[in-house]
Amino acid sequence: MLDKIRIIKQRYDEVSDLIIQPDVIMDQKRYAKLSKEYKDLGKVVKKGNEYKSLTDSIEEAKEIIADGSDVEMMEMAKMEMDEAKKRIPILESEIKFMLIPKDPEDAKNAVVELRAGAGGDEASIFAGELFRMYTKYCESKGWKVSTVDYSEGTNGGFKEIQFEVSGEDVYGTLKFEAGVHRVQRVPQTETQGRVHTSAATCMVFPEAEEFDVEINPKDVRIDFFCSSGPGGQSVNTTYSAVRLTHIPTGLVAQCQDQKSQHKNKEKAFKVLRSRLYEMELAKKNAEDALKRGTMVTSGDRSAKIRTYNFPQGRMTDHRIGLTLYDLSNIINGDIQKIIDELMMAENTSKLKELGETI
Repeated sequence: MLDKIRIIKQRYDEVSDLIIQPDVIMDQKRYAKLSKEYKDLGKVVKKGNEYKSLTDSIEEAKEIIADGSDVEMMEMAKMEMDEAKKRIPILESEIKFMLIPKDPEDAKNAVVELRAGAGGDEASIFAGELFRMYTKYCESKGWKVSTVDYSEGTNGGFKEIQFEVSGEDVYGTLKFEAGVHRVQRVPQTETQGRVHTSAATCMVFPEAEEFDVEINPKDVRIDFFCSSGPGGQSVNTTYSAVRLTHIPTGLVAQCQDQKSQHKNKEKAFKVLRSRLYEMELAKKNAEDALKRGTMVTSGDRSAKIRTYNFPQGRMTDHRIGLTLYDLSNIINGDIQKIIDELMMAENTSKLKELGETI
């Protein structure tokens, strides 16, 4: 462990020197990448310093005990050594998790798409509630949410809604939400008081940069149409909404959230790039998940990942068997504990793959 910490410290010092070089500061992409690495390495170095301090304390305590000339000092040394020995295994686990190779996609922004599934109007209402849940969660993280496109349900909520989330490590956090979300409750329209089951699908794409995916303009059909829904006087009077169709794959991306046709086109191209990028990423994730035998981030859109049971106030995540009786807070955006547990399960799986034990 000390050897690993020493190598990390060397790289940390190297990056520390690099990020103050004028040529690096001028190259924004390289500077941003190195700054992120510097921040991540700093967390490991801090834990590493604590680890080294504890191992040094143990060695010093052993010397005092071996000397045996001062009984009081020996007792203090034994106490310090016992405390250090208890703390070291915890630190080792924390450092091992930090040393797991980071997925380069995790630092990206994300495009999230929610679609009502089985359940008619109730599924649309539930999709709207999931959108509200994610919006509140993103706000609590200090992330920015921007709507791209939506289709409203006949009795509220959304048949589908697509939105961008920008901030720090967005995709690496929200990717755990991809899959089928199921709700069990008595719908407002139900006169007999029977519990119904409805569903909504959540898809999460890493936001692709232009250098990630190159799109040939000849491969894209562009259609302009009138916006629908709330939006002021320009709605249904100007052709500001944009629909892009990628002919080779049949993928469609559209945006009607902005009043400007140019801005809608720019947003739609961003979504299209992300969809194409996600297609390749999904293949890789499925292969990786198969190797690890995990479904946590397999990217399987048909996988039922979570059930929200309102009569029992219960949320169950089926991937890791986690059940929480705190549904009112969860549906109001308090989902960090769930994500933390999913991250822990995924990292444990990765550690096993690397031949490490916790």
